[in-house]
Amino acid sequence: MPVDLRELLGDLAAETAQLRILVTDLTEPGWRTPTPAVGWTIGDQISHLAFFDDAAITSATDPERFGTELAVPAQAGDLSTDDIAARYRDRTGAELLDWFVGSRDRLIETFGALDPADRLPWFGPSMSAASSVTARIMETWAHGQDVADALGVTREPTGRLRHIAHIGVWALPFSFAVNGLTPPDKPVRVELTPPGAEDSASPAGGEAWTWGPADAIDRVSGPAVDFCLLVTQRRHRDDTAIQAHGQVADQWLGIAQAFAGPPGTGRQRKRT
Repeated sequence: MPVDLRELLGDLAAETAQLRILVTDLTEPGWRTPTPAVGWTIGDQISHLAFFDDAAITSATDPERFGTELAVPAQAGDLSTDDIAARYRDRTGAELLDWFVGSRDRLIETFGALDPADRLPWFGPSMSAASSVTARIMETWAHGQDVADALGVTREPTGRLRHIAHIGVWALPFSFAVNGLTPPDKPVRVELTPPGAEDSASPAGGEAWTWGPADAIDRVSGPAVDFCLLVTQRRHRDDTAIQAHGQVADQWLGIAQAFAGPPGTGRQRKRT
């Protein structure tokens, strides 16, 4: 089935709106609230999203400039996410929010004119326009989780988690490779319970979300929201209800990573 890019962009807009609700009324000290990402404030989370929205726009409109100004410095180690966060800490919360909102609006407009299959450069392998938008959904949700955790807010999970879970599943080979391991040649079956599945009246509920062959020996199962928290490294594996069966599946859950770049540090275990 062809990818509906406008539907993806609609989901990105909805995820954006949910994040804006969390930060719109923050005081200036509120923007400096520490988040679970060590050394990062709420403001850093928003500047990160805005910066990479601008990068995605550049990749779509000026690939050559993207390569020379962004991809090459990143590959040389001169453009780390911590460096980017530090670069914009002199901006007020209002300035950061205006930047994020403006960049996100431009991104949605820019990508709305693309073919879903258009190939775009990125920090690593190129991606289709559809995959790039899906990655922005994942990033918005993941960094939004850090903001929500910093504010002590529990977000209601939605069916948009399926996009994030999909990236997490397809990033399995990358998760091994980025950790210096040979990607497995055995398939892994992933079976996730979608949000609201226990409530037949919920529009987000329904049948399990599945990937991989049904007869695979290695299997991963559990709530979709926990899987997304795990593959975006917003929760330690032991703080989720995700279960692994088989050596490959078990090893994967220890290193799962849905985002590009070097291996993430993850989060500390909370359970006692």
